[in-house]
Amino acid sequence: MTMPYYVAPEQILKDRAEYAQKGIARGRSLIAALYGDGILLVAENPSRTLHKISEIYDRVAFGGVGKYNEFDQLRVAGIRHADTKGYAYSREDVDARSLANVYAQYLGQVFTHEMKPLEVEILVAELGDSQAGDRMYHISYDGTVVDRESFAVLGGDAEAITERFSESLPTDDGLARILPVCVEALQGPERLLTSKELEVGVLDRNLARRFFRRIEEQELQQLLQK
Repeated sequence: MTMPYYVAPEQILKDRAEYAQKGIARGRSLIAALYGDGILLVAENPSRTLHKISEIYDRVAFGGVGKYNEFDQLRVAGIRHADTKGYAYSREDVDARSLANVYAQYLGQVFTHEMKPLEVEILVAELGDSQAGDRMYHISYDGTVVDRESFAVLGGDAEAITERFSESLPTDDGLARILPVCVEALQGPERLLTSKELEVGVLDRNLARRFFRRIEEQELQQLLQK
């Protein structure tokens, strides 16, 4: 009788982590940042039909990078969870922290017990009544949750994008100022991203009840030209 090879648990988890990281690195990155009137999410995405940024609930937005079909399933599950909780209790009970914990438990479970981990990183952002109440939670493929204070970068090129964005943080917290900085950080010195290659959404405190809106191409061009 042939005995199966023994593989240490640490090696199994290391291999899964490397597999997930390689899958995420093949995708395009996303950056989210707080500004005066809300939270900005910018993703490199030339597709007009497949969204990496979307609304989850009244004040909650979602962003994902990596394998699209995997993070889109998480997006749909998040919407269902938020709708169920809002209906069973109240709309005010739906918040980003509890949703991030649900995502973290699921991703951690898959990473630990399944053969193939999910090749995704996701962001859950919540708009507060003021900038002090804004929240961003970055959830990794292994279920690790990080509370981001001013900005978050997801994707395989996160370190370089974070460095570029940190070096050029705007002193003016208006949308027209911070959006070009986010785009410049995403594209780097050797590329030029056009409005057709970007997907942009905001959680805007100036709106009522449903605070998420997409910035369409015409408005995006105007903001990038300022």
